[in-house]
Amino acid sequence: MCGIVGYSGIRPAAPILLEGLKRLEYRGYDSAGISVGHEGKLTVVKKKGKIKKLREAVPPKIQGVYGIGHTRWATHGQVNDENAHPHSDQSGNITICHNGIIENFNILKSKLLEEGYIFVSETDSEVIAHLVSKFYDGDLEQAVKTALGLLEGTYGILCMHADEPGRIIGARNGSPLVLGIGEGEMFLASDVTAMMAYTKHVVYIEDGEVVDVTPEGYHTSDLNNRTISKKIQHISWELDEIEKDGYETFMLKEIFEQPRSITRGMRGRLDKENGAAHLGGLNLTSQELLNIERIKIIAAGTSFHAGLVAAHLLESLARIPCTAELASEVRYRNPIVEKNSLYFAVSQSGETADTLYAMRELKRKGARVLGICNVVGSTIARESDGGVYIHSGPEIAVASTKAFTSQLTAFYLFTVIMARMRHLSLKDGMVFVRELGEIPSIIEKVLEKDSEIKILAKKYAGAKDFLFMGRGINYPVALEGALKLKEISYIHAEGYSAAEIKHGPIALINEETPSMFLIPNDELREKTISNMKEIKARKGPVIALAVDGDSEVGDVADDVIYIPRTHDLLYPLVMVVPLQLFSYHCARELGRDVDQPRNLAKSVTVE
Repeated sequence: MCGIVGYSGIRPAAPILLEGLKRLEYRGYDSAGISVGHEGKLTVVKKKGKIKKLREAVPPKIQGVYGIGHTRWATHGQVNDENAHPHSDQSGNITICHNGIIENFNILKSKLLEEGYIFVSETDSEVIAHLVSKFYDGDLEQAVKTALGLLEGTYGILCMHADEPGRIIGARNGSPLVLGIGEGEMFLASDVTAMMAYTKHVVYIEDGEVVDVTPEGYHTSDLNNRTISKKIQHISWELDEIEKDGYETFMLKEIFEQPRSITRGMRGRLDKENGAAHLGGLNLTSQELLNIERIKIIAAGTSFHAGLVAAHLLESLARIPCTAELASEVRYRNPIVEKNSLYFAVSQSGETADTLYAMRELKRKGARVLGICNVVGSTIARESDGGVYIHSGPEIAVASTKAFTSQLTAFYLFTVIMARMRHLSLKDGMVFVRELGEIPSIIEKVLEKDSEIKILAKKYAGAKDFLFMGRGINYPVALEGALKLKEISYIHAEGYSAAEIKHGPIALINEETPSMFLIPNDELREKTISNMKEIKARKGPVIALAVDGDSEVGDVADDVIYIPRTHDLLYPLVMVVPLQLFSYHCARELGRDVDQPRNLAKSVTVE
C-alpha cells in the first residue's frame, strides 16, 4: 500500500518523481504529492485524487534536482489535500514521506503539541516530520535516527532538509524500500518499477537500516550508526513488461499473458522423460523432502485461494497431509510448529504484511518456511529458508490474475516432485507432466472465447448478487471467481462448495441472483449437476463452466462456457481464466476502473 519515490542527481527532479509515482499507481492510493528542493527551499505540492491532478498542480517551471514523492492510501484521517504526503515541519525546512503505520503516534503527538508544535493534518505520519525537526542540529541522518528510535510500528521513510541540498535519508521497518544506483544520480522507491526506466542496479534496504543518499553515492547503517555493507543486485524485468502493450488495461493484458507466464514458470523445471520436476531453490535434499510429514500453506487473498488448491493437490497426488490457512489468523493464534512439517509463505509481492509477520513468527518457533513469490529480492524471498520464484513478470493490475496461475504452477511442480518420491509411478508421472505442459496451449484456446464471455458478462452485469459454486479441487477456484467479481465490479459475490448450498446459501436463490457452476468432467460431476438442478428448481439463473461436449450441462444451465478437456487435477489452471474474463467484462460494462478498484491496494504492507 502507498508508494514512495526519491531522486537525487543532475536532472530535474519533478518529472522523475511524477513518472515514478505513476508507475506505482497500481499499489493503490487516494492522494499524491511531491517535495522538490532548490536553492535552500523545499516546494511541496500535493493533491487529493489521481496523479493526473497532481501533475496539473505542479508548476511547469518548478526547479530542483532532488526531491521525494508519495502516493497515499488513507489509514489515519480523511482523504484530502492536508492529509496527503509529503508532510513538513513548522519551518518548512523538513519534508518526509512515510509508508506504514505509527502505532504510538497519539502519545508522540500529544507530547509535541505540549511543546508547541503545530499539526496541520490528521495523519500519524506528520509526527515524524516534527520529531526530526526537534532533533535536528545540522545532521539530518542523526536526527532521523533519533526520531526513529521513538517510533513504534512500521515505516518506509524518506526525509529531506532544505539546508542539506541533494541529501535524502531513507529508512525501513516493515515497509519496503529499495535504492537504485545510476551514474551521478540515485533513486529511492518502495518498488523497483518506479525506477526501471533509469537503472536496473538496486540495493534492497532491510528492516532496521538507514540509507544516506547523495548524487555521488550512498551509505547504509543501522540505528546505532554501525556501517552495513550492501550487495548490489540486477533487475531482470524489462521496461516493456510494465507497459500496456496495446491492451486497454493492465488487467486484460495480464489475463492474456497467462500462457506465457505459465510457460516461464515451467521452463527448465519439467522433466518429461522421468515424469518429474526440478525446483532448484528449495534448499532441501531429497532425504529432507522424503522426511516431510505435513505441509502448511500461509497466504492472504488470491494467494490463499492458490494455497487451498495446492492443499487439495498435494493430498490427492502426493498423499501428504496439507492445509492452507490465512496468514492474518496464523500469526495471532500462537501456532504450533510440528516436527517434520514444511511451511510455504505465498505472496505475489513478497511484501504482504500479514504473510511476512506470520512467516517470522513461524520461523521464531523453529519452522522451515519456503517462499513462493513473484518479486525477486522481496522481503519474503530474502527471509525465507528457500523457495520458488514464479517468474510471471510484473503484475500491475491490483486484482491478481497471472500471478495466481503462476503460483499454482509452482505448486504443481512441487507436488510432482513430492509425488514421484512417494506414490506416483513413472508412467503416471509422465502422463501428468505431459498434460501439465499442455496447459498453456489449452489456456490459449480459452482466451479465444473472450468475445463470447464479453457478451455473457453484458447479460449478467446488472446482477446485484452472484454465487460461485465448485467442488473438490475447484471449490477454491469458485472462491477466487467470487473474489475477482467483487474486487473489480463491486457486485456482491460469494463462493461456496456446491454441496453446501443446502446448508444456507439456497435461501439466497431467486430469479435475480445468478449462480456460476464449475463442472469439470471429474468424479464429482454428477453430484455438481444435481446441485445445479436444485438452483434451477428455484428459478435461479445458472451459468456453467463445463468441458467440451458435455451436452447434459447444456440442457440444464441457462448459459455455458465450454473449455477443453484436461487432467482432473489440472482444471483449476484452466477454469479460473474464463472467471477472470467474466469479472473483467462485467466491471468494464459497469464502467469500473479495473486496474485500480476503489479502496484496494496491490501490495498490502500494513495489517
